[in-house]
Amino acid sequence: MPKSPNQKLKLLYLMKILTEETDENHMLTVPQMINELRLYDIRAERKSIYDDLEALRVFGLDIESVKSKTTGYYVASRNFELPELKLLVDSVQVSKFITYKKSLQLIKKIESLCSCHEAQALQRQVYVANRIKSINESIYYNVDKIHKAINSDKKISFQYFEYTIEKERKYKRSGERYIKSPYALHWYNENYYLISFDAFESIKYFRVDKMIDIIITEQPRDAKEQFAKLDVAAYTKKIFGMFGGEEDTVKLEFANQLIGVVIDRFGKDVMVIPTDSKHFTVYVNVAVSPQFLAWVFGLGDQARILAPQDVVGKMKEHIQTVAANY
Repeated sequence: MPKSPNQKLKLLYLMKILTEETDENHMLTVPQMINELRLYDIRAERKSIYDDLEALRVFGLDIESVKSKTTGYYVASRNFELPELKLLVDSVQVSKFITYKKSLQLIKKIESLCSCHEAQALQRQVYVANRIKSINESIYYNVDKIHKAINSDKKISFQYFEYTIEKERKYKRSGERYIKSPYALHWYNENYYLISFDAFESIKYFRVDKMIDIIITEQPRDAKEQFAKLDVAAYTKKIFGMFGGEEDTVKLEFANQLIGVVIDRFGKDVMVIPTDSKHFTVYVNVAVSPQFLAWVFGLGDQARILAPQDVVGKMKEHIQTVAANY
């Protein structure tokens, strides 16, 4: 009887069967492996399976066996443990910038890194349907293009948009393309931001999910010396933590129970100065903006701005503006 055209692939299909169908709780006996191979139109004898299992062990596949009434074989270890895969699935689920469609695709790929039985444990965690997800499918590829531009030291060209009240895209600058020197990507509040410099060597940042039609140009990046001097961690802490605005050193007073909020916002290195038994003050460099003022306002009577006076004045104006709406 002539050999099946798949016969030369026997070892590869056996590895596929073991990695997809076995784990420490699900094993296959040699007769079961032979039956599984038949589904791929591959014939095998018991002795050849033992030889193949040994070849796969030498190759690096961690195959263990357990003897009872019969001997079962399974893949004992993989590149990723199940708890690690669950973390990856959770990360995909909570990432707003990854669209619903792409989330399902990524989770399906993550499932392929474990056995089909363990994949069911991951499938039970899939609840992305009701989460707010990005509707810009291209963001997944935008991130990749930006990284390529950074690695190749090239400028990028792109269009930038915002949404109208009708939920339609409206291009900034009437659709005129931006040309920027990309240097870093920053993740903040479930969104990716591009940190870049313009032709005047001024730092600019953009929401990656609002960038469209990114093209990597042949122009080398500007402002390399400026970026080398930039403390990205400090910059993102000030700008992305409180959005845009003029930077200033602000003195703030908080109730003691807000120490966790302050550390979360400004970091553990912020200097805390006790005011009395119930309050403490901090001096922080922030971008004074409506968002910053709203953040302080949201803490109610447990937080207040003490100095400088012009920022105190801005806070009073902010309160009056909000009050005027009611």
